Amino acid sequence: MPDNFHIAFPWALALLPLPLLVYWLLPSLRMRSAALLLPTYHKAVEYTKQKPRKSAFVKRRGFFSWLILLVIWVMLVAAMTNPQLVGKPEMKVKTSRSFLIVADISFSMAKTDWQIDGKKARRWDAVKDVMHDFIMQRQGDRMGLVFFGSNAYIQAPFTPDLLTVDQMLEEADVGMAGQMTHIGKAINKGLEMFENDTIKSKVMLLLTDGIDAGDGIQPLDAAGMALKDSVMIYTLGIGTPGHSGSDLDERTLEQIAEMTGGQYFLAKDENRLKEIYSELDKLEPMEYEEAQNKPITMLYPYPLAVAMALALLSTLIAVLVSVIKVIRERNETYA
Repeated sequence: MPDNFHIAFPWALALLPLPLLVYWLLPSLRMRSAALLLPTYHKAVEYTKQKPRKSAFVKRRGFFSWLILLVIWVMLVAAMTNPQLVGKPEMKVKTSRSFLIVADISFSMAKTDWQIDGKKARRWDAVKDVMHDFIMQRQGDRMGLVFFGSNAYIQAPFTPDLLTVDQMLEEADVGMAGQMTHIGKAINKGLEMFENDTIKSKVMLLLTDGIDAGDGIQPLDAAGMALKDSVMIYTLGIGTPGHSGSDLDERTLEQIAEMTGGQYFLAKDENRLKEIYSELDKLEPMEYEEAQNKPITMLYPYPLAVAMALALLSTLIAVLVSVIKVIRERNETYA
């Protein structure tokens, strides 16, 4: 018997001996009725030479008939127990965290030093190409988007609708937030989004290829505020430190991640960026919970169908035997 087999009403099995109790305890039903004598009754007696009886002859049921009735009753009781196949509860993704992507779209992200499918591409286009897959794999997270340059603005508020977040990402382009890089402002704007958020687990992914412009709120001060608000920040540097044309401030990004309990990553090309997103999936895995409704397959129609089929079959056989008997007696009478 499979492990997922379940009987909903096992108490119904107590009805199995009921026919025997009725047979043993209740007296036989006896009914008296007046006999009908036909005008040719005595002639029929003389013709058939059978001795008249005071009562009708009732033929006892044979073993086969009792066996059919027993099987029908067992099948009916089996149907009443409501047997079921209870499947394992399906695991569904639990809304576990608010995941905010804070991405740099300053002018430096327009550099064409990355590649997509072997062709030169802007850093921002390569980042978007990989980030699309990353977003769609975060089923269960409430995701939001903040883009920054000289200023920071909210592109997508927190929502579980990842298709919308993905579309909003696609619509963003380099230069929409200005040409400078203000990391402190970006973190602060992200914290504003987290203020009214009710989910306790709050994660921010800060992505930039530059160095903070130095005016306004400082990146480490903003990181300190994030620590107080229990916001974990993963920082992701784009480019090659020390290479000509690169202004990436790895030290600041490392300090931001360290202060908030996150981790710093360096992406020198698109392949490394894909690896980083895979590492992020492991660091912030999806959480699952059991669904309340378990898939149940009802099995009672099968024993019920067997009982009905046997009852119908036994009735048809009884009628057929009676018809054959009548035909045989008629033939013998006129023989």
